[in-house]
Amino acid sequence: MKQFLIFVKKEWLHILRDRRTLFILFGMPVAQILIFGFALSNEVKNSKIAILDHSNDAVSQYLIQKIEASNYFEIVENLDSDLEIDAVFKKGNVRLVLVFEPAFSEKLLNQHEASIQLISDASDPNVGTTLVNYCSSIINDYQNELLGTTKLPLRIKAEVRMIYNPQLKAAYNFVPGVMAMVLLLICSLMTSVAIVREKELGTMEILLVSPIKPALVIISKTIPYLILSFINICSILLLSYFVLDVPIKGSLVLLLGESTLFIITSLALGMFVSSVTTTQTAAMFGTLVGLFMPTLMFSGFMFPVDNMPVPLQLISNILPSKWFFYIVKSVMIKGLGFYAVWKETLILIGITVFMFVVSIRNFDKRLVL
Repeated sequence: MKQFLIFVKKEWLHILRDRRTLFILFGMPVAQILIFGFALSNEVKNSKIAILDHSNDAVSQYLIQKIEASNYFEIVENLDSDLEIDAVFKKGNVRLVLVFEPAFSEKLLNQHEASIQLISDASDPNVGTTLVNYCSSIINDYQNELLGTTKLPLRIKAEVRMIYNPQLKAAYNFVPGVMAMVLLLICSLMTSVAIVREKELGTMEILLVSPIKPALVIISKTIPYLILSFINICSILLLSYFVLDVPIKGSLVLLLGESTLFIITSLALGMFVSSVTTTQTAAMFGTLVGLFMPTLMFSGFMFPVDNMPVPLQLISNILPSKWFFYIVKSVMIKGLGFYAVWKETLILIGITVFMFVVSIRNFDKRLVL
């Protein structure tokens, strides 16, 4: 019994002295409760929408005010013609467009029926369906409000149209998210562990005294992972196209080029992790906790970024997976060109350059020379 208590005391002291274990035991549950309880939600709020009001009468304006007064929508654009609808979706500024037919109030009062067209971006089918349901609920409430003030039957007919993903297939949102997660995890994890393993075994010293420059030694270790990851992305695209029936509407060359850029970004992140860790366990822990979990939660793949508090939205901006997720959706699902993703591309290039510079500076002084 005494020996048992001694072992219990030893383990207790060991846990108290290990800060990483304490962080996992106490920090992670608290962080997850706070994040999932207050920040992450499938509820869609403050979604940006556009209005095309062909009628522009008192009834249509009153209904627009009711929609704007809810917490679900934020009107960011008022369109002048049907020709602007496709352009506003391609810019990625809005997720829903409401189109009021001409003489909306007159038809409602005289013919007892008027129509509103709801055009939703269904590249994310869950968000698209949710927005349509929210808007339909507000329209139905207003219709019930009208029925309470008149004895005549009035009906507002909502015509729903889903663009980019009319069949509402979950794979249209699932495939881009999985591509971002798989590439980031494999590239960064493998690179970080491979370099740290050399440190643990002491063979890194032998490599550093070889004739080629130390920085090239590090970069050469990432080349095989770049090739393997490119093969990986090709296999994912083939499976998505032939098995999941997810189309590649945009340029395949552009998609592969952007994927290659993201692979290089992920390799740079792996180099950064390996430059600040000394053991394979720490490298794996840093990669999984520092990259995989934030990608899962803050990339927009599982939870809408717009719903998150501003501090978490700012954190999401430093995640390369978020920008790659947007690129894949724009090119693969929406069929857009480079003009639509140039900003995200520049951000990925900036993150890559920054990570390479910081990683090389953090390595042993001999790597800098």
